[in-house]
Amino acid sequence: MLSSQQLQQFKQMLEDRKAQIEEEFENNDHFNLQRSLSDSVSELSVYDNHPGDAGTELYEREKDLALNEHYRLEYRNTLEAIEAIKNGTYGTCVVCHKEIPVERLEALPNTLYCIEHTPDKVTSHERPIEEGVLMPPFGKFDMDETDENVSYDAEDSWQDVASYGTSESPSDLVEQVDHYDDMYIESQENVGYVEDYENFVGVDITGKHVTVYPNKQHEKYEEELDEEGIMTTFGDLPAVEHDPYTEEALERDEKGQ
Repeated sequence: MLSSQQLQQFKQMLEDRKAQIEEEFENNDHFNLQRSLSDSVSELSVYDNHPGDAGTELYEREKDLALNEHYRLEYRNTLEAIEAIKNGTYGTCVVCHKEIPVERLEALPNTLYCIEHTPDKVTSHERPIEEGVLMPPFGKFDMDETDENVSYDAEDSWQDVASYGTSESPSDLVEQVDHYDDMYIESQENVGYVEDYENFVGVDITGKHVTVYPNKQHEKYEEELDEEGIMTTFGDLPAVEHDPYTEEALERDEKGQ
């Protein structure tokens, strides 16, 4: 049980802290967060400022918001503690109604809880909702090379982004490249399909009647098979009837017309 002298000491500590926080709210312009960012930095506009300077000001404003929230919470707890002294309940936990040790009150005069029931002791185990889509390395996609995906997957999305440029230089690549647009890992890999023959082979709605659609990829694929002396993984290719329109289109494509 706190003595009258102890209660008076704690009341004086709380009153002094209350006055300090009120002075901070009144005199510190950083806590006047109702003003715009341009007003707080005494600028007519922030559009002509360097992005780094604007980012610094934004960081400072976010810090002020956090500090403001912290001080407001402390101010509210201080008022509640002063009110508890007036009501004669100060020094008693509002949950279990047991006496709060004097050592705890000396360290935290505005507390109304014992150490066992303090709200600050509760630790949330709920992860941020953003982690549901930000799991490394590419969200929920599986980047395992053994699990080939014929659809547009995370690896394809990375290749599309990397085609616009990366921090790598020619010395970072093992294989020699002929064009700067290919300056990223596996730049020659197919996008949207896995096997080369998927670019020129099709089936009907039942999955039967394999049909070959001649194109430049088909010609290149046949040349590679002839060099290796191997057949396709799905069997022999059916005979392809020569289409004059297709051959004419291929000739125009080769000539760049």
